Amino acid sequence: MSAVTLALLIFGIMLVFMAIRVPIAVAMFAAGSIGYVMQSGWGPFSSFLNTQAFARFASYDLSVIPLFILMGHFATQGGISKALFGFAAGVMGRFKGGLAMASILACAAFGAICGSSVATAATITGVALPEMKRHGYSGRLATGTLAAGGTLGILIPPSVPLVIYAILTEQNIAKLFAAAMVPGLIAMLGYMAAIAIYVRLVPGQAPDVDDNRPTLTLRSFSAVLPIGLIFLIVFGGIYGGWFTPTEGAAVGAAATFVAALLKREMSWAKFKLCFYATAASSAMIFLIFIGADLMNSALALTQVPNQLAAAVGSWGLSPLMVVTAILLFYVVMGAVMDELSVLLLTIPIFFPMVMGLDFGMPQESVAIWFGIMVLMTVGFGLLAPPVGLNVYVVNSLAKDVPISESYKGVMPFLISDTLRTLVLLLFPGISLWLVKYVS
Repeated sequence: MSAVTLALLIFGIMLVFMAIRVPIAVAMFAAGSIGYVMQSGWGPFSSFLNTQAFARFASYDLSVIPLFILMGHFATQGGISKALFGFAAGVMGRFKGGLAMASILACAAFGAICGSSVATAATITGVALPEMKRHGYSGRLATGTLAAGGTLGILIPPSVPLVIYAILTEQNIAKLFAAAMVPGLIAMLGYMAAIAIYVRLVPGQAPDVDDNRPTLTLRSFSAVLPIGLIFLIVFGGIYGGWFTPTEGAAVGAAATFVAALLKREMSWAKFKLCFYATAASSAMIFLIFIGADLMNSALALTQVPNQLAAAVGSWGLSPLMVVTAILLFYVVMGAVMDELSVLLLTIPIFFPMVMGLDFGMPQESVAIWFGIMVLMTVGFGLLAPPVGLNVYVVNSLAKDVPISESYKGVMPFLISDTLRTLVLLLFPGISLWLVKYVS
């Protein structure tokens, strides 16, 4: 059996397992195990399993993942999402489509203390969807907005996928967070502009005049001050050199817990739920790590990734065209797989290929810029049919809205995503602007 045939067989086994709804971590583990044993036998396979788990999880950097996840759960259970949406609605309520814009603003703010796309979408949907329905917004616009807004949970730091990218590529987490700041804000403003244009071009999606619109009050303003303070403490501390990103995640989790206590919404039951949910999410991510490690090791034994890199180099394509092709591949993969699985499976293959190309920039700059481009494209996959994980999550909470309407609702945001990705692809300096201020 040729190396290419064997590599395709490994991928095919994984896809078959996914098709019968086997968890992605198990699918990658099973496919990788079969491929590894076929090439090396049981002895080397057993030896690999004996050492790989410890080698992977002994990394101190991995502790940042459960800490940021815990921070997000404290924010969710502590009622912080209500305060964010109330303030955002007061700021944007005067505009046509203002509550939809407020949902985007709330998602961006919640994403700044969460790091998860699905968690952001689900949390803000629980608060914003009933309000938008009550004020006469269509199910299409409401669900499309909330699904798109959820992607800001990973586009605006802290971002769990960006942390994983940093670990896989051995890049500086703080610099990657800095690089994601401006693109994340551009994404937020682009979504708000998409709403403003959409409600004017398509009648009946939002009320023309909202006589009962929310107003900005001193109480709603004071309610969001703790969130702003947490953001300043975490990122000010990281970039001020007071603590590392891992220590910053721990400080952020503790500060978010204190803010939740001060709001008097954190009961003992919710406190335990935060830790249970964090443990479940972290275990899922770490299992995907192991499955992806085994899958990538089996593929590495076939030498196909090296052959692919050599083949791409021989085609004579410009570096920009190669990255464009990789990003299009991420759009396709992101439509059928979750973002973490896509990153863990593909970064070990694509990253060395990209680093071997000449973009006229330092290697570190290329690594950071490519990470941001991958993050933007993975966010696109969370909305794109036929799956679009965020669309499914939001639509499951809006039981009276057909999923076809939700898919129609995300189309303006996919257009915004496409334009933003093209700009960031052609002008890497936008992503790298803040990085030069991080030592």
